Amino acid sequence: MTAARLGRSVATTVAVADAPRSAGILHLGLGSFHRAHQAVYTAAALAAGSGDDWGIVGVASRSRSVVDAMRAQDMLYSVAEISPAGTRLAVPAVHTDAFVAADEPDRVVRAIADPAIRIVTLTVTENGYSYSPATGHLDVASPVIAADLQGGSPASTIGQLARGIQRRAAASGAPLTVLSCDNLAANGSHTRRLVREFLQSLPGAEGAEALAFLDERVSFPSSMVDRIVPSTTPELRARASELLGARDDIPVPAEPFTMWAIEDDFRAGRPAWEAGGAVFTEEVGRYEQMKVRLLNGTHSLIAYLGALRGVETIPEAIGLADIDAAARIVLADEYAPSIEMPSGVDFDEYRRELFERWGNTALGHRTTQVGTDGSVKLRQRIPEPAVLALDNGAMPHLIALTVASYLSCLAPLPGFQPGRFADAMTDAARPRLAEAAAGARNGAGIADAAISGLQLFGEELAGRPAFITRVGELIDTITGGGVEAAVADSVAAARAEAPGIRHEVSA
Repeated sequence: MTAARLGRSVATTVAVADAPRSAGILHLGLGSFHRAHQAVYTAAALAAGSGDDWGIVGVASRSRSVVDAMRAQDMLYSVAEISPAGTRLAVPAVHTDAFVAADEPDRVVRAIADPAIRIVTLTVTENGYSYSPATGHLDVASPVIAADLQGGSPASTIGQLARGIQRRAAASGAPLTVLSCDNLAANGSHTRRLVREFLQSLPGAEGAEALAFLDERVSFPSSMVDRIVPSTTPELRARASELLGARDDIPVPAEPFTMWAIEDDFRAGRPAWEAGGAVFTEEVGRYEQMKVRLLNGTHSLIAYLGALRGVETIPEAIGLADIDAAARIVLADEYAPSIEMPSGVDFDEYRRELFERWGNTALGHRTTQVGTDGSVKLRQRIPEPAVLALDNGAMPHLIALTVASYLSCLAPLPGFQPGRFADAMTDAARPRLAEAAAGARNGAGIADAAISGLQLFGEELAGRPAFITRVGELIDTITGGGVEAAVADSVAAARAEAPGIRHEVSA
């Protein structure tokens, strides 16, 4: 007998809280991460008595699949917390509505202007901010931003925020908080700058009132979010439905670990997210650096090396001794010197947790998913640590290997086959990189084209010929001798170059 579909009138093995009475949060980016992270913290806040007006209206960018399923399931879905010890389900039950921005763009603007909405949160990925990575400023030349500046219902996230704030300023003038939850350095001030630049780019004095309102009544706190959330699989749907006792078409898999560090600057109140473990701190920048470099930077290396080895998942990749050794060295010796750990967070304990998380064999996080959009992700992760090492007279061999393996996955030299997991990675820079690789005779050619010519990793690293040369050498080694040889070369060079520092090669 087929189980009934999840809904508020359907009995389940997991307790489902009453629906929030009203919504105070609008969330842009109704993907798996939001549903396994911010929604879970909000559920904890509501359970702790944080007020029942902090329900969430979820806005998907383009895809209808999650929205349609949530509507069919009374806004419910399950989060499957997966570890080798087993699977534990929860049903956050915090969404009051959901819709698709591409179908109803003006509804997004109206919702941002609605005084009942007091917080707008975002998980739209780094690519969703419509900025130029080379300058950090709004890309006013992009077709979507140019169209949004001309008027009509905006299609870009920044356009939606700016137009919504503009309408809010002209109507109620109610205060608002915009909270970015994406992997961008200083994501709060970054988002504020982009919204300001949009309003400043409007013709005449059209944006003047909104700019004044933004400065006086809108806050943009920064935050750092951390939880590994793989893609949902048919197997998970079947397992979650079995455990739940009801059919759930959109369960979200997640690891047990979760972290959220937030700057406490809210203009119109907030849920008690600390009930779910969120940390309110003035050190969000340190949390960002810790996560983006130690976790994400090392994660990228594991993903690209694993994909080139023909490995599907991160746990399989980190289970290979040479990739494990490379990951430990890049984390401890090349990324760690560039950060200051947040107060109260122990480096050795955090590192231990990272390797435990990456080794979660039950989770099945895919190398393809982690390696996607590397042109944006790596620009956030590698330039400063690499430049710091170079300025100190050391070659960051494992960061160079990260870049070499990324380029070998996305833009292999003619004749080299990186494998199906690398081929499946998507990246906005792939066409430009492929064009550069087609005209390159060796690794030096593609390394110079990507790092110096395209300035894929910033202007400062583009002017470091020794680093570019090293990346080129490692591309040649991957192409001619295999990725195993490149890992061995990099690890040996790192140990030989700085024998006096710690090289973490075992747990």
